[in-house]
Amino acid sequence: MDTKELNEMRGRLRGLAEYLRGCIKGQEHVIGCVVSVLQRGELGLAHHGRPKGSFLLVGPTGTGKTELTNAFTGYLFGGAKPLRFDMSEYQNQSSVEKLIGEKVGDIGLLGRVLAKAEAVHGGNGGALLFDEIEKAHPLVLDLFLQILDDASITLASGERKNLSGYYIVCTSNIGAAEAMRMQSAPFASIERTVLARVNQTLRPELVGRMTEKVVFARLPYAVQREICEAMIAGELARLRKLGHEITITPDDVETILRTGFHKTLGARPMRGAVERFLQDRVAGGLLGGMSK
Repeated sequence: MDTKELNEMRGRLRGLAEYLRGCIKGQEHVIGCVVSVLQRGELGLAHHGRPKGSFLLVGPTGTGKTELTNAFTGYLFGGAKPLRFDMSEYQNQSSVEKLIGEKVGDIGLLGRVLAKAEAVHGGNGGALLFDEIEKAHPLVLDLFLQILDDASITLASGERKNLSGYYIVCTSNIGAAEAMRMQSAPFASIERTVLARVNQTLRPELVGRMTEKVVFARLPYAVQREICEAMIAGELARLRKLGHEITITPDDVETILRTGFHKTLGARPMRGAVERFLQDRVAGGLLGGMSK
């Protein structure tokens, strides 16, 4: 890496925290932990032969776990998306074969996804996202010990894939029910309770290999309002690029909030509420114009 590239990377890393704060609301305590790992990884300070960093992101649904992964992956890797695996699809003993291949010559879904990413992005790394890790079969979880220990995975074909350029992100809703019941408790107490539940549910050798274990907080009404306003701004900008200019009033915002706010599901329903309201407004205008 020459001096110009190094300076560009340093500038990008200095701006990472601010960028993530703009993308993820109500999780300030998460940003610092994650940025620290990412900066060390990008500066080449992670242990040789391991992934650049690994995260176990836990907490209630709709609080930003996947969104955070999407945000930092796009920022660090030129707009790329994380390579995502839904671990609820790997609950059977045969899931190992599905993931890494069943017989000689078979590279499995993981091998195919990695090969496609290497072809598109030149093998420059990225993030591997494993959603709902607690639902995976124990034999599948055994694979993560190798991945986290030496940043590699051996496929059924015999090919050994090097994952040292990747961040490994596992998300989980473990402890979410307890967290929602403790709404009036200090967050430090909620965090201890959730992490204790994680340690009871997942194998300690897996949890212990994660660089950071981060608990996401539930999203109160005020934070969901911020998220709603940001989503509205983003959708308005997208529609504007398509040639549709519409005006949204404070009453419209309140209507969207009433539809999209959810105590248990967090911000997950909000995007649908925003898109439905704004797109319906545009569609109504277009169809009204056609009828004249």
